[in-house]
Amino acid sequence: MKCVWAGILSISCVFLTDSVFAGEPVAVSFRNDVMAVLSKAGCNAGTCHGNKSGKGGLKLSLRGDDPAGDYLTLTRNLGNRRVNPIDPAESLLLLKPTMSVPHQGGRRFEPSDPEFRILRDWIAAGSPGPSEVETTLTGLNVEPREVLLREPDETFQIKATATFSDGTERDVTRLAVFEPAMPIVNISADGEVRRIEFGETTIIVRYLERKVPIRLIMIPRREEFVWSGPEPSNFIDEQVLAKLKRLRINPSPVCDDAVFVRRIFLDLLGIPPTADEAKLFVEDESTDKRERLIDRLLERPEFADHWALKWSDLLRIEEKTLDRKGVRVFHAWLRNAFATNVPFDRVVREIVGGRGSTYSTPPANFYRALRDPESRAESTAQLFLGIRLQCAKCHNHPFDRWTQDDYYGWTNFFARIDYKILSNNRRDNNDKHEFDGEQLVLFTEQGSVKHPGTGEVPALRYLGEGESKPIDQNERLDSLADWIASPNNRRFAESQANRIWYQLMGTGIVDPIDDFRATNPPSHAELLTALGKEFVQSGFNLKHLLRTIANSKTYQLSSRPDETNRAETRNFARANVRRLTAEQTVDAIVLALDARAEYNGYPAETRAGQIAGVHAVRPRDSRNTLAETVLFGWGKPPRLQSCECERSDETTLGQVFQMLSGDFVQNVLEQQGNLLDRLADAKLDHDHLVEKLYWSILNRPPNSEERVQIGNYLSESSALRASLEDIAWSLFNTKEFLFRH
Repeated sequence: MKCVWAGILSISCVFLTDSVFAGEPVAVSFRNDVMAVLSKAGCNAGTCHGNKSGKGGLKLSLRGDDPAGDYLTLTRNLGNRRVNPIDPAESLLLLKPTMSVPHQGGRRFEPSDPEFRILRDWIAAGSPGPSEVETTLTGLNVEPREVLLREPDETFQIKATATFSDGTERDVTRLAVFEPAMPIVNISADGEVRRIEFGETTIIVRYLERKVPIRLIMIPRREEFVWSGPEPSNFIDEQVLAKLKRLRINPSPVCDDAVFVRRIFLDLLGIPPTADEAKLFVEDESTDKRERLIDRLLERPEFADHWALKWSDLLRIEEKTLDRKGVRVFHAWLRNAFATNVPFDRVVREIVGGRGSTYSTPPANFYRALRDPESRAESTAQLFLGIRLQCAKCHNHPFDRWTQDDYYGWTNFFARIDYKILSNNRRDNNDKHEFDGEQLVLFTEQGSVKHPGTGEVPALRYLGEGESKPIDQNERLDSLADWIASPNNRRFAESQANRIWYQLMGTGIVDPIDDFRATNPPSHAELLTALGKEFVQSGFNLKHLLRTIANSKTYQLSSRPDETNRAETRNFARANVRRLTAEQTVDAIVLALDARAEYNGYPAETRAGQIAGVHAVRPRDSRNTLAETVLFGWGKPPRLQSCECERSDETTLGQVFQMLSGDFVQNVLEQQGNLLDRLADAKLDHDHLVEKLYWSILNRPPNSEERVQIGNYLSESSALRASLEDIAWSLFNTKEFLFRH
């Protein structure tokens, strides 16, 4: 027995003489080598042993968050069968991933691979654990960081170099994990990337806790390419067009006036233009008419309605939690802020620092809807900084820099918020989430969250670096609000500029728009920086930034693709075609025929885009109106999340039936006194009838073929009113009407 232990001790200092690292041989490190192998093989992924419950009796920390815990699991659990220092090759840690014994996860590496040799040599050395004195990872350098792969080139090599606390560097390419965002490339274990199809993607290179993104664009040869882009109108065009030219992608031409007028009305006001508004604009021959129209729309009352609707979704303005009066006052406060162009940083400061009566201090309703520190912390980070912090609640964020320390230090800002319920007149005593009555949002002197790993109360921590403003412990919400909305907080300015860009363009420069992280880089980093600076320099003027974007050629491009940009989705080579929102669809149908729609609890003249909440009257107390049925069928959100993702823009079979045979559309067509009634009584010739319908519904004149075909249909009809209904119904069901082009 003494001989056996002597043998083990004699090899406890084994070195990796055939190391995968460049340079001098190094001792096998559990933290730096073994943990890297577990990640490379996918063992600690969420789909395998890194799962919350583990797999096959083995549970590892997700993506190697806890080396010390994983060491004990591998070397002490299961009767020490996972490592066999006497015969390392017989260790389960090697037998399973090489499929020498059955393994549900399949073969992860071969006995000839470096991963096998690292684990074998570590076991042979006595399975040394993580040490306080061993070197730790301090940096990861990846080359190249941006790649433009133009046909016929189809491969390139990734090189990953790790820097450690003792100043040494090692080539860790073989131990790095390569994760493409889209499956359009194959990546070998040694980091060779091979194109599968053309496109753009991000490859995340991960070694231990460090992650570095590579931006990859793969384009066809296009030897006959000739640039045909427009002259830039502002810095936005300079950035976007320069990248398109480099990629040999031509932008689509600038859209025609009829497309533009419908697009800009929908984007700024949430409604299409009337027939007269559209026709007057198209027939205007002045060269600055687009700029002048943008300026006029930004001052219309519908602008405030539209942008209050967008933020009402995000701030969870709904009746069940806030009650109807809370919904009304919070929505009215928001609408007034947009109508009077209150600087957006001030709006955010008042929301984040909101306390007091939910009736007399409307921003306090933000916290009324978020009843615990965690939901407040996560929503605030996501809405105002573009940070999805949720993953860091249970473990260090697998795709971002945020740790559990960051999560609970940030969450502690919100731990002392409390409520005084002055009255609650809820009708369902079994529903503890229903509130009906005034509340006071208070900031108390006591309250904290504890780090689940340490059991300690963490120090308050901003989600950023370089802040110098001290935190007032008794006014921590004010300190937080000032830090978030500071002109020096680049993350705030850029995340909000990106959100505004998304509202007009349909795709964020960072997309998803509330998921800023190194592993989800912007498509146009310099443009995003410039937009953030423009927003700050304007005094966080929302209308100024909207005006700047809307006046760019990039915004005004046609949606029609050409040969070079047909497959393009991320570089703004053409306008993004998207389905009208629920409110836009209902309002467009009603306004086109000058009809009416009813909504429970609202005056008769209310538009869908003006509705403050979700259900002014509980569905159990009153059935949804015809218009409300369409709203919810077309994706109006219940406002239970602080995320754009809650609003559905999917097309469904139910929507098809609502348009083709639904009661709402039929009711609008048949309403007495609507546009169809007036046209039927106007004694107009068929050509004028067709033109009026097209301008009213599609905001453009009919082409010659449409004039002839529909004119012939009307000539053969014996019931003019019914025929006009048929034509209007047909136009409502076109893609041109249902989509924003």
